[in-house]
Amino acid sequence: MPIPLIIDTDPGVDDAVALMLAVASPEVDLRAVTTVFGNVALPQTTRNAGRVLALAGRTGVPVAAGAARPLVHDRAERAEQWHGGDGLGGRADALPDPTAAPDARGAVAVMAAVLREAAEPVTIAPIGPLTNVALLLAVHPELAPRIGRIVWMGGSLGAGNVTGAAEFNAHCDPEAAHRVLTQADVPVTMVPLDLTHRCPAGPDWLAALAAGGPRGHELAQVVGHYRVAFRARHGVDAVALHDAVAVLEAIAPGTLRTDPTPLAVACDLGPARGATVPGGTGPAVAVAVDADVGAVLGAVLERVGRLG
Repeated sequence: MPIPLIIDTDPGVDDAVALMLAVASPEVDLRAVTTVFGNVALPQTTRNAGRVLALAGRTGVPVAAGAARPLVHDRAERAEQWHGGDGLGGRADALPDPTAAPDARGAVAVMAAVLREAAEPVTIAPIGPLTNVALLLAVHPELAPRIGRIVWMGGSLGAGNVTGAAEFNAHCDPEAAHRVLTQADVPVTMVPLDLTHRCPAGPDWLAALAAGGPRGHELAQVVGHYRVAFRARHGVDAVALHDAVAVLEAIAPGTLRTDPTPLAVACDLGPARGATVPGGTGPAVAVAVDADVGAVLGAVLERVGRLG
């Protein structure tokens, strides 16, 4: 039986790849897509989620808008330099319009409804800031037993990509990240920057994506801006499939090798803010530390290619 899945996202170029990966994978039943501020502002991430689902040919999945800002300290920083001003590499308007308006109940209510209605434990895959998931756990603690696990793309055990210490998704809302990573009610897998940066998709991969059919071709166009930014920043002609790596682990548990590690998140206002720090007295988080990179890249390409 497919695993019920909720994706919480801030599309975002790599989010788009991850959403199409989930749609293409029969191992999961995508029950809802919820959106959060992050790579661009919330109204844009919400429209983008609907557009990507329309591009993938998937209708009937509710899209619900969630948090427009962090829990405590607001922030203006976005990631347009990586994802373009529209979040989809300047290609948002080239994608089909969403097939339905956002669900008026909002992200937390939609997630709660999915949890109540599911006969099996639900996996939640947040691939942006953890604000919506922190709110869900705070407002509906009675539903925690209905969550099979949380698989988050975020954090770093080494260098960050926003500051020297902090990865973007953690830095967006450190208080939310701390709330989720230090709770004991739901198992958490963290797929950090350290691992996702070791899974770059190069020119051959991108060419194969573009040649896989009209949907793959359009997705490759979306990735183009991100590819240019990655090459300028890292000197490598490739793109890191951050969010897709995490969603693949949600789809196929055990794809990534993990080490159990208690974590804390720096929530002060100093230079370490947003750092995910090993240690503390909380429960162990399953931190992804290794993968068969060729198998990961091959699986993402093959599955997205099924959409044509």
